[in-house]
Amino acid sequence: MSIETLFTLLAIIMVGTYFQTVTGFGMGIIVVGASSALGLTTVAVIAAVVSLITLVNCAVALLGVARQTDWRVVFSVVLGVLPGIAAGVWLLDMLSDSATNLLQGLLGSMIVYSAVNFFMRPEPGQRQSGRSSFVVSGFGSGLAGGLFGMAGPPLIYQFYRQPFDIKTIRNLLLISFAFTSSIRSVFIAVQGKLDTEILILAGIAIPVVTLSTYLARQFPPPLSAEAMRRMVFGILMLIGLYLLVIAFSSWA
Repeated sequence: MSIETLFTLLAIIMVGTYFQTVTGFGMGIIVVGASSALGLTTVAVIAAVVSLITLVNCAVALLGVARQTDWRVVFSVVLGVLPGIAAGVWLLDMLSDSATNLLQGLLGSMIVYSAVNFFMRPEPGQRQSGRSSFVVSGFGSGLAGGLFGMAGPPLIYQFYRQPFDIKTIRNLLLISFAFTSSIRSVFIAVQGKLDTEILILAGIAIPVVTLSTYLARQFPPPLSAEAMRRMVFGILMLIGLYLLVIAFSSWA
């Protein structure tokens, strides 16, 4: 990898880290998407790097929040994520390409429909959802992650519709994604795919991730809670449209 390519990749990681620290999600979407579009490295390599540096981002961003965290919610999410990932990976092996593309198109359609509704009405619910709702959203997140490598949307919807402040939502999302990144990293290591290139890139990126996380904590964007929710739902709409485009192009 050339110096120019490396610096471009680090700049993208810095932007993705800042965004994720502020909203609770987005590093994988930004870094994997931009790196793939620019041809900086393979999807497998950058996805593995993102899983590792997500742990650093979460560790720095979540300093001092353990006592403020509703661990019952986190446990409920993880309880759903674990079987969801297993089911997603199993389905990916079992289903034909056409069936997988159909599911991807359906997922994209549901994301767009929900995002439009939430964008028009960004106010959170009046009451916190029950624990079973968090288990189901965790399962949906794990299933989408196992099938399509995009675990975020179900959990993002679930948390941003709760009567929580933005900081609480961000922290809960970061903790949840820290668990999923840990699981994914262990899975890659067991498969013997955590090679030297991935470890070196992740090691080089750690100072960038740490600095960007610190800057995001100290200098968040001056957005109201409603504006932040609208921005999040707008981004989810783009994710849904992206999935639809990929599905339709596969059918074509």
